[in-house]
Amino acid sequence: MLAEHRLKAFQELVTQSSREELIWMNGFLAGLVSAEEKAAGAGNAATPVSTVARVNKISVLFGTETGNSKKVATEFAAQAKKQGINVKLTSLDQYRVNDLSKEEYAFLVISTQGDGEPPATAKKFYDHIHQQNIALDKMKFSVLALGDSSYPLFCKAGEDVDGQLIRLGAKRIVPLQKCDTDYAEDAAFWFSNVMKALSEGGAGTAVSPVVAKPAKGKKNHTGTILANVNLNDRDSNKQTHHIEIAIEDDVYYEPGDSIGFIPHNKKETVDAILALTGTDGDTAIEFRKEKYTIAEALAKKICIVHLPERVVRQYAAITQQEIPDTRIDLLDLLRIYPVKDAAQFEQVLHILEPVAPRLYSISSSLQAHSGEVHITVARDRFTVNNEVKYGQCSDFLSQLAVDSTVDFYVHKNSQFKLPAPDKDVIMIGPGTGVAPFRSFIAERDAVAATGRNWLFFGDQKFTADFLYQTEIQNWADTGVLSRVNLAFSRDQRSKLYVQHKMLEQAAELWNWIEGGSYIYICGAKAPMSVDVENTLLQIIERYGGKSVGEAVVFLDHLKEQGRFLLDVY
Repeated sequence: MLAEHRLKAFQELVTQSSREELIWMNGFLAGLVSAEEKAAGAGNAATPVSTVARVNKISVLFGTETGNSKKVATEFAAQAKKQGINVKLTSLDQYRVNDLSKEEYAFLVISTQGDGEPPATAKKFYDHIHQQNIALDKMKFSVLALGDSSYPLFCKAGEDVDGQLIRLGAKRIVPLQKCDTDYAEDAAFWFSNVMKALSEGGAGTAVSPVVAKPAKGKKNHTGTILANVNLNDRDSNKQTHHIEIAIEDDVYYEPGDSIGFIPHNKKETVDAILALTGTDGDTAIEFRKEKYTIAEALAKKICIVHLPERVVRQYAAITQQEIPDTRIDLLDLLRIYPVKDAAQFEQVLHILEPVAPRLYSISSSLQAHSGEVHITVARDRFTVNNEVKYGQCSDFLSQLAVDSTVDFYVHKNSQFKLPAPDKDVIMIGPGTGVAPFRSFIAERDAVAATGRNWLFFGDQKFTADFLYQTEIQNWADTGVLSRVNLAFSRDQRSKLYVQHKMLEQAAELWNWIEGGSYIYICGAKAPMSVDVENTLLQIIERYGGKSVGEAVVFLDHLKEQGRFLLDVY
């Protein structure tokens, strides 16, 4: 039982913390208890985990894409400082790589992007340690790897960094910890093990090994399609689907989160692969420790489009053919470089990878759309060798019929959340970038938030591409949206984009920013988000009376305060 003054302090902390902070604290405490239990199981029951560090200086380095690695690294640095440790917290894109050989204690938090790649902010560091033969004999380290276990190369960037530091002579004092998208508990487990190692003087290989906790799988849900409507008019060059899904009570999400889908492969493509290889689709196989028929695995589990080069190389080894490094669909690969028979094709099946999930920003609010989740999907259309093709997941989702079912999981995004209800928000989201802002506005309307809301939206044509036009106009008419600025690029001779509308409203934008507004950008990373950020710098420089350098520092400070947030792709 806590003493009265400690109980009061604890109750104040709990009541003043957000849901995300409570989850993190729960995970951190669970990690501390788990570390003590492991020590007791190893015969150290009489020796509790020390919280007094014998090491007084460490570096905490992070490489992030969405901000999660930065958040975790910052929390770890704060915990270490409370234990009297001098911490140097640095983003890997700001880190001087020549200082690496001087590091004595370095702890890295790094995410994995795309096809097993490091985030852009960590690319310089990643290349440096792989290309330079540097001696790191003085360094003691550990790596916390963030990733998504739905992808084939889960936490690959973290694994690569961990392995390469060992090859360069560094000593690992706590094992690599992999974290899935729900990372709070696993990160706290790693924190406690690092602190235990530091309390023992960071004795390198003398520290008792700790088995990294296995990543927990995501909770999958099944929903029923309530509506699937193309939001674009007939003369549009685009096809954007608003999809409403009925959900059960155990599905919880917040504005700013996404949901992930694993798309199914087209039946005609699966049938063509079976026919080409002479394979019986009803034959049972094991794929990734689960049993399926070959037809079922090809339809729902195995990636058969745009195979990565590493898979093509394995295919070449199995079929003993010379195949150039390339990305290619399985059907085309089989046509050009056929397998000998069905038995050889079964060998090929085992080197193929699972279908990777795709994430879509949620465009609804549980406060306003109880029992439902909505998404906004642009059906991706492109041409290859004069043949019209569609993006795999966007095509799959756009074809879902009302009353059909679809499997999905919730992907939390703690770095793209609404502020307190009394704060003002500026939302910049052209095209499908408007999706999370529909969620934001609906939430603010439902809870009667007193903060002002300003939306910048753009697309090609007013008459054909004004997504959620009726809702946006209603929100403007009722005052939920304090200001709306629209940019339709093809409605006049010269192209007009959201950044041009921002410049037209520059003085008022600066007033909002100076008054404490939160700024959100969602949509294409390049060139949109880059152009918007450069426009913001111009506005800060001109109306804030700052130099170019001072404007950059000002915007960086907004990022550090959590007042400038991006969800770009």
